[in-house]
Amino acid sequence: MKLKISQRAEEFFDLFVESARNLRETTELLKDLVEDYRDVDLKAKRISDREHEGDQVTHSIIRRLNTSFITPMDREDIYQLATALDDVLDSIEAVSDLFLLHQIEQPLPQMKQQIDVLLRAAQQTEEALKLLPKMNRDHLEPYWIEINTLENEGDQLYRHAVADLFSGEYRAMDVLRWKEVIENLEDALDGLENVANVIESIVLKHA
Repeated sequence: MKLKISQRAEEFFDLFVESARNLRETTELLKDLVEDYRDVDLKAKRISDREHEGDQVTHSIIRRLNTSFITPMDREDIYQLATALDDVLDSIEAVSDLFLLHQIEQPLPQMKQQIDVLLRAAQQTEEALKLLPKMNRDHLEPYWIEINTLENEGDQLYRHAVADLFSGEYRAMDVLRWKEVIENLEDALDGLENVANVIESIVLKHA
């Protein structure tokens, strides 16, 4: 495959921002789904469409990575950041699918709380990636610290939610269905912490 020296290195940063924006908007769609729990199949379809759009952005990043002679950061970091963002989007799509597949009548309050935290982390991620081109630690460090703080908040919500599920108040089948949704929300938030860690690693390399 012929390498293209003329491609703008900045295109990678533009695509990362596009990926993060799509991720944030998809999380907003998930929040709307649980806050206004009607037309779940239609809303899940919109989330699935956004996941496909995210895949296209990821493929564009990988394609440019494979055909660019010059990159703005280490190739493995570009790949890791692109796939980390994609993994979060996959978990979000899985949540919306589970609402349909498990025929969940209403989302639990704990799920809504998890999604609130997830959205805040997604917003922080988008803002951080807008600043990534300058690789300024002083400007970016508050974002990865805040995302790590939000992940800790999400961990507490997850533990309390699981403890509540196994309190004996719910039917075993409901516990299994709800637990899978809660676990995928936890995976999504863990994924955003991973994104933050990748951003931190990239910035520290260039400090």
